[in-house]
Amino acid sequence: MFFSGDSSTRKRVDLGGRSSKERDRKKLVEQTRFERNRRLQLRQNNSAALKIQKCFRGRKLVEAERSEVRERFFTRFGKHFQIVDRQCFGPDSDFLRWLLFFFNPKNAADCSALVEVCQLLQKLDQDNVLDIISLFAGADYPSNKALVEYRVKKFALACIQAIYENRIQLRDQLMASKHSGAPAILLLDALHLLIDDRLPWACNTVSYLLQRNVFSMFRNVILTLKEVAIQGLVGDVSSLERVLALIISHVGQTPCVCPNVDPSWSFSSQLLTIPFLWRLFPHLKETFGAPRLSQQYFHQMALCVKNHKNVLPEDISSDFPSFACLLGNILEAAGVAFTQPESFDMAVDFVTLATFLLEAIPPIKTLNEGGKQNSNTYDDEMLVDDERAEKVLNGDLELQIYNAIDPRFLLQLTNVLLGGVSLANNSYIGGPNDKEAAAVGAACAFLHVMFNILPLERIMTVLAYRTELVLVLWNFMKCCHDNCKWSSLSKLSAYLPEDAPGWLLPLAVFCPVYKHMLMIVDNEEFYEQEKPLPLDDIRCLIVIIRQALWQLLWLNPVAPPNFSKSPVDTFAMKKHPLEFLQHRVCVTASELLSQLQDWNNRRQFTPPSDFHADGVNDYFISQATMENTKANDILKLAPFLVPFTSRAKIFASQLVAARERNIPHVPYVRNRFRVRRDHILEDAFDQLNALTEEDLRGLIRVTFINEFGAEEAGIDGGGIFKDFMENVTRAAFDVQYGLFKETADHLLYPNPGSGLVHEQHLQLFHFLGTVLAKAMFEGILVDIPFATFFLSKLKQKYNYLNDLPSLDPELYRHLIFLKHYEGDISGLELYFVIVNNEYGEQAEEELLPGGKNLRVTNENVITFIHLVANHRLNFQVHV
Repeated sequence: MFFSGDSSTRKRVDLGGRSSKERDRKKLVEQTRFERNRRLQLRQNNSAALKIQKCFRGRKLVEAERSEVRERFFTRFGKHFQIVDRQCFGPDSDFLRWLLFFFNPKNAADCSALVEVCQLLQKLDQDNVLDIISLFAGADYPSNKALVEYRVKKFALACIQAIYENRIQLRDQLMASKHSGAPAILLLDALHLLIDDRLPWACNTVSYLLQRNVFSMFRNVILTLKEVAIQGLVGDVSSLERVLALIISHVGQTPCVCPNVDPSWSFSSQLLTIPFLWRLFPHLKETFGAPRLSQQYFHQMALCVKNHKNVLPEDISSDFPSFACLLGNILEAAGVAFTQPESFDMAVDFVTLATFLLEAIPPIKTLNEGGKQNSNTYDDEMLVDDERAEKVLNGDLELQIYNAIDPRFLLQLTNVLLGGVSLANNSYIGGPNDKEAAAVGAACAFLHVMFNILPLERIMTVLAYRTELVLVLWNFMKCCHDNCKWSSLSKLSAYLPEDAPGWLLPLAVFCPVYKHMLMIVDNEEFYEQEKPLPLDDIRCLIVIIRQALWQLLWLNPVAPPNFSKSPVDTFAMKKHPLEFLQHRVCVTASELLSQLQDWNNRRQFTPPSDFHADGVNDYFISQATMENTKANDILKLAPFLVPFTSRAKIFASQLVAARERNIPHVPYVRNRFRVRRDHILEDAFDQLNALTEEDLRGLIRVTFINEFGAEEAGIDGGGIFKDFMENVTRAAFDVQYGLFKETADHLLYPNPGSGLVHEQHLQLFHFLGTVLAKAMFEGILVDIPFATFFLSKLKQKYNYLNDLPSLDPELYRHLIFLKHYEGDISGLELYFVIVNNEYGEQAEEELLPGGKNLRVTNENVITFIHLVANHRLNFQVHV
């Protein structure tokens, strides 16, 4: 306020360019806004408090009013309703109005009163629809319709609520006999009476109950029955089952106008996810299996799957996941539903749902009991990577799923899905229609997933020999190929992305099934009768598979995750479904094309060049010589795509490169053998086995010792070693030595009884493999006439029935006789055993566990033929 003596003092200016008044104005605005928001929040809190107080006071008043009405009710009508008659149920009486107003399902007295009313209602019921209507509506139902329907709805809901709230106390009564007179039975019978289909209010009443989520209540009620022993109901239908059957039948029926409820609270999600539902309610399964009813529920769940909407309730436990329980129940019920006519649309929805659920379940462990693995016994070394399974299902639940997908069910489902697809080659003018494409896509997706969940031997025989799956799929694929319609399948399939090749799913199913069918096709059927496919069609099939493989492996390769060697890899199928599908097509298509090439090598029906890819050029060959390249992978997985001359060229260049790599490390000969001519095999065995892999690649010089113990004259410049190799192979592969036997055509194969001749027979076989490898490495020609089926095993391939004539023509004739036998095969007294006769010793061996007691019949003769051929061609020569 006073002069400070400094005349240079100036007014301070904010560096932000604003004066203090501007800053004060902004602060004032913010403070005003804060105060306004605080007052608004205070008003809202006060308003909410007033509403809560009003609600609380209202509830107290209602409870007080209910208590007063309850006391008045029992005073007027008595504790046991001695004075209640027929007129008390009418629209003008206060009896039901008062009871439904004060009823509380948690009040024991109220529940007892409701039970008494239900018992009285059944006494007044004369099993006459008109009598029930007149009981509630009097003489004029149309005038009292609204009041009557309201009372019936509340009455029905009260019965369900009473059971739900007292389910622990009533659980021993829920499955009791209808005539037991138990409170739970009285409540259920009264409920059944109120929603009888013949009553005019039944549909509206059931709609009201569904909107109140009664299936969720029933779920909790049924789960309490888990520990209750069910007795006395053999051949009878429980009251609870009768009620459920009435309620679920109000979906999808023509006279019914019930609205669709939220799928999360529907019968499918709430009750079908209860483990082993049909064991408790077998009659309910028959009701659910009705065509229109099951179709409605399957369609509802399929839409949820397509929209990726999870509507399933929380799992009961870790070993009873909801999706697995749902799968087990729908698989059991589907067998009943598919026996009905006009079930095509239902089948499409069913397989869409089942495919999704099958993908979700972990590997089935039940099938591995007793050391038997969940694998295809027809293929070698297919193991399941159990460590990657997220969950382990309950054993009984696994067994339910496994038993439900039996051959009969599979036959029904396949016939329904493919029954509308034409078998004629000329029927697809312009390509398949959407219905046929949808059917094929749904069936193939379901079967592809099932191939990777269940053991193949359980399902392949049915698909290959008892359905038209191969013919239908082939005609469909040929039509799509000829008309360039593959994209239609991708657009209509819920399993494939729209940009995925449409041929993936059909090939994933067709290749393993057709390959399985070829297992027991004989030469006459394939070449002369042209079954199962004409040779002209097989030529077209070779082109389709060759182009598909070349696209997947070379043109548009996918870098897949590290899939296991087993085709039963559910972990990979869940995490990378498209990549896994492509991987499976590569494997199965390669196996089938290799098998068809073997048929062509046996008797040519198409030029060998049909198996060769068009893009094999010098660049491909140069890449194929290097490890970890696409070309090298193709050479390992599908060598038939590369011409033999190119493969020989690649192999020769690899040998040259291996020799060149080895030369700098071996400047001198360090391995010199002294071999006695009269003990050439024994000396070679001892000295070659002592060498390391690096030594085997180096030079080996041989000095022969004559019968007098003196060294033979001569310096080994390679010729003596060559003579040594020829003498070793001549001695070892002589049938008199006991390691090999010969066929009628004088072709060699390992002797199944070699262990009886040589104690170290397995080491000797390994030694011979080393000798042959050294001969190939050094470019020494060894002329050994191996049997074709043994060469297949050396190439890690599988032998089939058509390879048997070269080994045992007599056994082959007997098996073909059985295959075409039209009489009752069980009368031949054959069992699943085979007798091995080696050096005069006979030993009986079971082809299946318990085979001594398993008779060969017309139904299992195909399996028997395959197992016998497998035993002779693959098992006995496996060393």
